[in-house]
Amino acid sequence: MEKIFTEHAPAAIGPYSQAMKVGNLVYTSGQIPIDPKTGEFAAQDITGQTEQVMKNLDAVLTAAGSSLTKAVKTLCFLKDMGDFAAFNAVYAKYFTGNPARSCVAVAALPKGALVEVEAVAEI
Repeated sequence: MEKIFTEHAPAAIGPYSQAMKVGNLVYTSGQIPIDPKTGEFAAQDITGQTEQVMKNLDAVLTAAGSSLTKAVKTLCFLKDMGDFAAFNAVYAKYFTGNPARSCVAVAALPKGALVEVEAVAEI
């Protein structure tokens, strides 16, 4: 088992790792839309926040020796299911392999984010 860390994604805001590599799989923690350069949200709307989440996930997966194209499963959290179509439009640009996915609405996300996504990918 190996902890994964990259400065190209936000540091964990709690007692957890950005990702863990186990065998030929990497399990990411949920990524929220924090720009790692500023420590702030990259945008206030669902489209901009989803773009940043995908960049953060890509950075973590790359640091683990994987990529978004090798994702086998994602778990997506939306603050408002009314954002589902706009979220999907961005998500589809990044997860072109159509991994298995769950997408749920939640009451709240860390720091007031609109979206959070985690992934499991092959290495």
